[in-house]
Amino acid sequence: METTAVILEGPRKLSLNAVPLKDPGADDLIVDIKYSGISTGTEKLFWSGEMPPFPGMGYPLVPGYEAAGEVVEAPRASGFKPGDHVFVPGANCYDGAFGLFGGSARRLVTTPDRVSRIDAGLGPQSALLALAATARHAMAGVGKTVPDLIVGHGVLGRLLSRLTVAAGAPAPTVWEIDPTRRTGAVGYDVVAPEDDPRRDYQCIYDASGNGDLLNDLVGRIAKGGEVVLAGFYTKPLNFAFPPAFMKEARFRIAAEWAADDLVATRQLVESGALSLDGLITHTRPAADAPVAYEQAFSDPACLKMILDWSAVS
Repeated sequence: METTAVILEGPRKLSLNAVPLKDPGADDLIVDIKYSGISTGTEKLFWSGEMPPFPGMGYPLVPGYEAAGEVVEAPRASGFKPGDHVFVPGANCYDGAFGLFGGSARRLVTTPDRVSRIDAGLGPQSALLALAATARHAMAGVGKTVPDLIVGHGVLGRLLSRLTVAAGAPAPTVWEIDPTRRTGAVGYDVVAPEDDPRRDYQCIYDASGNGDLLNDLVGRIAKGGEVVLAGFYTKPLNFAFPPAFMKEARFRIAAEWAADDLVATRQLVESGALSLDGLITHTRPAADAPVAYEQAFSDPACLKMILDWSAVS
């Protein structure tokens, strides 16, 4: 059995090609993907060649961890059946290519514990569940504080803002340096950093991935305030110690989502408490993958690019 997948042969060498699939195990599901998202964080780093050493990394690789589709084969004991709509956070099921993260393909083989049943009515928005769950993971849990300042109004920044409002917390302020990305806020304000005089934030979430901002962010927190690193950073992070010392600053790193985050996020979306509207700005047929990836990583107007696999055999 084989599938059609996005293949990264090396930095900036991306194509759509057939790749053999490993034989399914007795307990595996076979899923036909309908939509997959392109991550402008980790996937961009693999595409550009800037990703530092990462577990399971190597070329050629199939990227993608934001995929949604339909089960076509399922063992009886799996709890799934053909026709179920599911979210798949990637798969390592390829013979001759690394599955990192392996979701950008027409057909996947995966274990049942890796997938989550979803409402088919979500359509392309179902591919956003991983990023929404990552935002939720940064905020939810014992000892975590919701943000009163969020840096960056990309998709992650918007999700963090919407989750904060949905939690009933005071609306956060959001910084965005690109004027074209200051639109689309519902229930919170988006401003240029230089237009914000505040220096008493209790908790700042950085969703920009720009580690060079650390000193600026330390200067904006109240004493004992926290800076949450919610982006992905390729270079070593450093900051001036004396200002952080005076502020008794705290730093926290937010990693990717866990299974309970995905369950909780799906419930928020399906109940209407969390809207995913307006986050997908571009959709292209999967056959246009090389152009789609280039645009996703270079066009500031592209918040989220979705690949539509429906026309791929």
